[in-house]
Amino acid sequence: MIREVDVHDAEPLSFLMGELGYPTNRRDMKVRLQTILADDSYQTYVYQEEKRLLGMIGMSYSLAYHTTGTHVRVISFVVEESSQGKGIGRLLMEKAEDWARMKKANRLILNSGNRKERKGAHSVYEKLGFEGKATGFYKDI
Repeated sequence: MIREVDVHDAEPLSFLMGELGYPTNRRDMKVRLQTILADDSYQTYVYQEEKRLLGMIGMSYSLAYHTTGTHVRVISFVVEESSQGKGIGRLLMEKAEDWARMKKANRLILNSGNRKERKGAHSVYEKLGFEGKATGFYKDI
C-alpha cells in the first residue's frame, strides 16, 4: 500500500536513507520529517507492506527561471534492496507523477550520482521514462 509519510515513520525511513547511501538516525530523520511535513511544496509517499516500509519517494514542487513551466524534483527515491524488482519503485513513481499533475507541474526531474554503484539505478530511471541530460555540481557552504 502507498500512503503519505508520517513523522512516526522516522525509524524505518532512516534505514531506507542508509540503503540509499545517506546514513542517518531516527532522531535526525524525525527532525527532517517535521520540517518537510510543514511545507506543502514537499510530498513524501511510502510503500508499506503489512507493518514494514519497503520504499519511499520524496519530492518538492518548484518554479523555474529557465522555463515558464514548473516541475517536481524527486529528492529521495529508494526501495529496500531485498524488495527491488517487484514493481514497488514503479508504483511510487506513478504516485509521484500523480502528485506532479495535481500540482500542475509539466516535468518530473531527479538527480542521481554518477558513481559506479549508481549505474543500476540509472537503468531503472531510464525504464521509468527518464532521460539523462545534466550533470549536477555541489558546494557545501
